[in-house]
Amino acid sequence: MSNKGFTLVEILIVVVILAILAAIVIPQFTGASTEAKESALVSDLQSIRSQVELFKIQHNDILPGEILQTNGTVTAATDAASVVNALTMKTDQYGNVSATATATYRFGPYMQKFPDNPFSTATAVVVADKSEEASSIEIDGTAGDNSAGWNFVTTGATRGLFQADDGLKNPVTDQLHTSY
Repeated sequence: MSNKGFTLVEILIVVVILAILAAIVIPQFTGASTEAKESALVSDLQSIRSQVELFKIQHNDILPGEILQTNGTVTAATDAASVVNALTMKTDQYGNVSATATATYRFGPYMQKFPDNPFSTATAVVVADKSEEASSIEIDGTAGDNSAGWNFVTTGATRGLFQADDGLKNPVTDQLHTSY
């Protein structure tokens, strides 16, 4: 009589080898997820910044959410929705927003959808400069507390700067996301 099969020792050796291989491979996949988020964050920042610059060019150097009055003064943005709407809807030359295109509302939309910060659970956040020298505008977060999706500087020396507000660092370069 011949017994065909594996012994307990053989099965344990195979299980140990598989465990060692899994311990080597799994950390590489978890790092890939973070790298993908880092890449998405950089890409979103580049897109938003280029659209903010295009908005400024087409609207006499005002920021999204601001309104240029006929007397030449600028009314500052009062809430984050006005900033997001200015980038995602049609606007006129003075920065006023409309859902439909007309001869007057001929600029934009600059973005189809305002992106979320891939490292944050908050939706798009527009807040003041991290130096706290500017007034604050926000959506779903508290200005400068690293819980928000984005910072958008509306006044001061860095006016128009758009940056991440998640309080995290790149795990490879140790660079803060706010410095991207």
